[in-house]
Amino acid sequence: MSDRGVDFLKGLVIGGLVGAVLGILYAPKSGKETREDIARKTEDLLVKAREEYESALDRSKKAYESAVKRLKEAEVTAKEKMEEVEGRVEELTERGKETLLDGKGRVKRAIEAGVEAFKEEKNRTQA
Repeated sequence: MSDRGVDFLKGLVIGGLVGAVLGILYAPKSGKETREDIARKTEDLLVKAREEYESALDRSKKAYESAVKRLKEAEVTAKEKMEEVEGRVEELTERGKETLLDGKGRVKRAIEAGVEAFKEEKNRTQA
């Protein structure tokens, strides 16, 4: 419960008690009746305060549970995105390896063809 909620609840209880006591004390009743009224009003205020407290506690629980649920959903989403990115990185890495090997093979064949052409030209000019 927030500090404002606690302060409100305290104010409600204290204000209610003070109001009830003052109202009863200035009423034209006997001491016994006044004490009974004070006890009854105090009990009523305590019941109301308990209900307010339980209501605030219930709202806090629901807000907490909702926040936890959203965090868990965000965690699942983040894990899914991370796995997706990892998959894409692996795929791109494999493509890069294949492209590099393919390029390497082409360069090797080009060099071999150049060497072969050079040998043939050398043989033709010597003959």
